Amino acid sequence: MYAQKLYELAETLQETCLKNNLKISVAESCTGGMIGGLITAIPGSSEIFGRGFITYNNQAKGELLGVPAHIFMVHGAVSSECASAMAEGALEKTSATLSVAATGIAGPGGATDTKPVGLVYVAVARTGHDTLCERYEFTGDRAEVRMQAVESAIMLLTKAASR
Repeated sequence: MYAQKLYELAETLQETCLKNNLKISVAESCTGGMIGGLITAIPGSSEIFGRGFITYNNQAKGELLGVPAHIFMVHGAVSSECASAMAEGALEKTSATLSVAATGIAGPGGATDTKPVGLVYVAVARTGHDTLCERYEFTGDRAEVRMQAVESAIMLLTKAASR
């Protein structure tokens, strides 16, 4: 289902989380559960993974993760502010110590003049640390954008788990 490289990245993430006694939750929009799917594809993932939220629309982001309405009005759902609020909400709503969120425009539609297809924000929150958020402009079709977002999320999670 996933490329071998992604499995290897997820295995490294799992090892790092086990070593540092970290539990993960995910909050996904444009990836639609693919980040959680990759993490749980690794045997033994129940030791590090507890819960995932697929919050594809603003209402779900607000209700399940507590993303404030003003973020959508001022910055939009595809923004660093929204991704960070999603990651922080996933951390607050679970017993996890590490969370990741992804929000973006996978295409082919949905783009605007300031937010092109391929624009994705990935944020990671960790208890006791500042939230990390990275902005990406991926290329390719919908499937390729989503896979690049998954890879970036796993890499940012591993970075945050290592600090």
